[in-house]
Amino acid sequence: MEDIIYLGWKINIPSHRPKELFAVPNQVRALRLALNLTQREVAARAGITRQTLSLIEKNDYNPSLKLCLQLCYILNATLDQVFWVAPTEEI
Repeated sequence: MEDIIYLGWKINIPSHRPKELFAVPNQVRALRLALNLTQREVAARAGITRQTLSLIEKNDYNPSLKLCLQLCYILNATLDQVFWVAPTEEI
């Protein structure tokens, strides 16, 4: 078991699947590539590190709503185009 802090709560989760439990799929990488932007360029505009953007693209980091919106503005896309999860999809 692994302990994580989520919204101020300490949660015990199996260590073999911790990231999958909270990761939300996104289209950041696909949209960035369609605009011919590098990770470094997008990260600089968003005020984050390239490493953080890489983690977001790999679904290993859930950005705040403010950061999600900033990425949407940079990628010329709406929130639902970038971060939407269909009701039938498993998060």
